[in-house]
Amino acid sequence: MNACRFNTADRESSTRLLRIVSQVLFSLLPAVLAVSATSCSSRKDLPAISRTVTDELGRAVQVPAQPQRIVSLAPSITEILFALGAGDRVAGVTSYCDYPPEARQKPPVGDTLKPGVEKIVALKADLVIISTASQVEASFRKLEELGIAVYVTNPRSIDGVVESIDKIGELIDARERAQELADELRRRITTVETRVAETSRPSVLVILGTEPLITAGAGSFINDLINRAGARSISAEDKADYPQYSIETAVARQPEIILLQAGGNELIERLRQTPAARSNRVYHIDDDLLLRPGPRLVDGLEQLGAKFHPELFEPRGAKTER
Repeated sequence: MNACRFNTADRESSTRLLRIVSQVLFSLLPAVLAVSATSCSSRKDLPAISRTVTDELGRAVQVPAQPQRIVSLAPSITEILFALGAGDRVAGVTSYCDYPPEARQKPPVGDTLKPGVEKIVALKADLVIISTASQVEASFRKLEELGIAVYVTNPRSIDGVVESIDKIGELIDARERAQELADELRRRITTVETRVAETSRPSVLVILGTEPLITAGAGSFINDLINRAGARSISAEDKADYPQYSIETAVARQPEIILLQAGGNELIERLRQTPAARSNRVYHIDDDLLLRPGPRLVDGLEQLGAKFHPELFEPRGAKTER
């Protein structure tokens, strides 16, 4: 009987204890949920250490959320990075990166085709940007094996260059400046195209080398620029980007305008038989503006428009120079 009373009292005591514990836990539940929510919110607010992007070859690349030590392996990319206000984050460049002038002060990592992997590692690069206009796949395999993010650009036209600028801005967390620059470049391109839309299209020979004669083919930036600037290249149907041409073929196609590299040699004697030479329409132009797929490509477009159709551009005060 005593044992029975003890067991009954014990059960009642245990029941009261469970009820009290339950009430305490229930009263604490809102606070626990609040702390949990705050903790989750705080984690969401923390910046990501890295993220996955798709480069212009369609490769999935894991890159830092905010790259701080960028190595550029092409002059065009260096120009883009500085134009986006990221010059202070450029840790290294190639020996050919000479614009803007500040780029020459950056540590060189070798030339464009053979960058020094050891130098890139020593610079503690967290992102390397490569242009397929100048590099082969082997250039970035070694870097990836060392755990360094490698992003590849691959613009094939002036529109592609502007898109690359947008993508690089996203890549390096400079979206706003990239959008501003891209919009301004598109506006300038449209202005040139509008001015030359109703004009005749003179034939053009671009000379990029003389021994042998090298010109610009269908897939080159120069061919795209010539078309946009209101002319047509005599080598536009050649599938190679930069085909070799014979002097006889060039003369036979009778170009009305000839473009020479700035600081290059004078016109080959046999090309003086062309309409371009007879009408004194042989111009020197900075080939960096025609060959580097960066922001200054639009400068090249404007200069070509002024050479091809000076009557349409001089009203704004633009003067053509031979």
